[in-house]
Amino acid sequence: MSACGGPKIKSELRVFESADELATDLAEYISQLSENSVKERGCFTIALSGGSLISLMGKLCEAPYDKTVDWTKWFVFWADERAVAKNHIDSNYKLTKDLFLSKVPILNSHVFSINDNVTVEDAAAEYEFAIRQLVKIRTVGVSESNDCPKFDLILLGMGPDGHVASLFPHHPALELKEEWVTYITDSPKPPPERITFTLPVINSASNVAMVAVGEEKATAVHLATAGTGENFDASSLPARMVQPTDGKLVWFLDSTAASVLDVSNGSSG
Repeated sequence: MSACGGPKIKSELRVFESADELATDLAEYISQLSENSVKERGCFTIALSGGSLISLMGKLCEAPYDKTVDWTKWFVFWADERAVAKNHIDSNYKLTKDLFLSKVPILNSHVFSINDNVTVEDAAAEYEFAIRQLVKIRTVGVSESNDCPKFDLILLGMGPDGHVASLFPHHPALELKEEWVTYITDSPKPPPERITFTLPVINSASNVAMVAVGEEKATAVHLATAGTGENFDASSLPARMVQPTDGKLVWFLDSTAASVLDVSNGSSG
C-alpha cells in the first residue's frame, strides 16, 4: 500500500495494489472508527451507499471483526436508496442485507431503511424526519457548524461520472442547502426515482470514506482530487464537492482507479 496526504489537511489518499488489500484496510478503518465512536458517544452511526462498496465491506463479517466489533452499538442508515421494493434487485437495502447485515448481529431496530410503500417524495420526507428525531436524542450527533446531523461515518462509492450517493453531475439537488434528504425522479442511471442525502449532510459527517475501484473511475478520481483552475465547474463532478466541514475525508483506491494520479506529488482535494 502507498498512502499520501494532499494539500488539504483533512483529506487523505490510500492506494492499494488490489481490491482485496483495499477491503482489508477498509475493514480495519471502519472497525477503528466504530471503537472510537462507541467509547466517545456510546454508539456508532454509519450511512452506506450501494454498488461494489458493500462487497468491499465483507471482511468486517470475518475474524477478528465478527467478534471484536460491538455490533449492538451500530446504527445503520443509507446515504441513498432507489425507490424500489426492498426485495428488488436494484435495492441498496437488499444488497446490504444479503452481503452484510445478514452476517453480523446488528439489531434490527438499529437499521433505518427507507420506506418503500410511499411515493419517493414522501419517502425522502419520512427519512429526514426519522433522522431529525434521532438527532434530538443525540443518537445521531449534530454538527458544530450547522444544525445538520453528524454521522460518525458516511461511506460512499463514486461513479465513473463522479456522482456520489444519488447526486449526479449538474443536478439541481447539488444546490440544496436546507434539506437533509431529498429525492430525484430523473436519475441518468436506472432506476430514475431515488432518495439521497444532500451535500450539507455528507459534508457534516465526522468521517467520509470515498471508495473507488477500477480503471473506469481513474479520470474522475484524478479530477476529484487534483488541483484545478478557478474556472473548474465543481457541479460537473459531485465527488469534488465532498469536502467535510469539520470532519476527515479518506479516499480508498485500488491501483487502477489511481492510475491517473500523480501519487508522488500527493495531489488531493
